[in-house]
Amino acid sequence: MSDSVLAGIHAVKSALQKKPERIRRLLMSAGRKDKRMDEIRQLARASQIRIEDTDSRQLDQLTDGVRHQGVVLMLEEVSTQTEDDLYDLLDNLSQPAFLLVLDGVTDPHNLGACLRSADAAGVDAVIVPKDNSCGLTPVVRKVASGAAEAVPLIPVTNLARTLDDLKERGIWLTGTSDQSEQNIFEVDLTGSIAIILGAEGKGMRRLTTERCDHLAVIPMAGTVESLNVSVATGICLFEAVRQRVA
Repeated sequence: MSDSVLAGIHAVKSALQKKPERIRRLLMSAGRKDKRMDEIRQLARASQIRIEDTDSRQLDQLTDGVRHQGVVLMLEEVSTQTEDDLYDLLDNLSQPAFLLVLDGVTDPHNLGACLRSADAAGVDAVIVPKDNSCGLTPVVRKVASGAAEAVPLIPVTNLARTLDDLKERGIWLTGTSDQSEQNIFEVDLTGSIAIILGAEGKGMRRLTTERCDHLAVIPMAGTVESLNVSVATGICLFEAVRQRVA
């Protein structure tokens, strides 16, 4: 089983708190000493993880250009999640399903930010198509600040077929479209739902759009025509959170 590289203070701290059993190596810049680095050292000692003091040159080599902030860890990579894992997860939920579907998001910064919002909102899983979608790259993990290790990211071979399966399980699909006359704040997001967003510029693909039970738009009051997909994701997810806790 291969290892994945995790870099940056927030991402490393989250892994130490949530997944210490998966940490193979922890490397820290010997020259950097401050409060945030001290916190990471304390977490590592509490989990009996050995710290390897090194220099920035080695950290640069390990992270291949990703800004590491003086700390890098090697995390045991788990097997890639599959559709079977998704259905097992849904079968074992004790509350209504809350899913995020990203149709064609290829920018790692956007995917990382979407995962971070999904984790904060309590999403059960994020579903993406295997093709024409970004995977869990070091940049995604860095931007996600630990969310990539907390929220299952499930690539599926045929997104349209997966959406059909979700509908058969009683999960309502709400897609975002600037062509809709209904806004996201008018849609019932309180039951078992999947919120679907498409790629920037292109939006959702036709087969994805056709499977949605509802299409909704985020109302815009200014001069810009659209929002960054990660910003739109946060708005939609937390509207669902607002409704579900009300």
